[in-house]
Amino acid sequence: MNRTEFIIATAIILFAVFLLGWLVNALLSRFSRVAPSEMDEVEKLSQKLHDAEQARDRAILDLENREADLTARLSHTSSELRSAMDGLRESRAEIEELRDYIERKLARR
Repeated sequence: MNRTEFIIATAIILFAVFLLGWLVNALLSRFSRVAPSEMDEVEKLSQKLHDAEQARDRAILDLENREADLTARLSHTSSELRSAMDGLRESRAEIEELRDYIERKLARR
């Protein structure tokens, strides 16, 4: 095999490898291509996911608002309970003072 035949053989082999690579690339791109109907389905799923995330965010916000409202109501109710208990304590002390006073008055007779 002389030099010219070697160059031609190498060129033919390189061209054949190039054609084989091009063919494999064309086949892969054809088989891995996404159909338009599948793209529509992906878009629908992404829209549903986006809607679900927005609904979750609204639910979390509503929950936080309810929690803040209930916390405020609880603190208000607790302060009312404390003032009622203080009033009851004062009333009991006053009742005890009146009982002592009445017992002393009755004991003097």
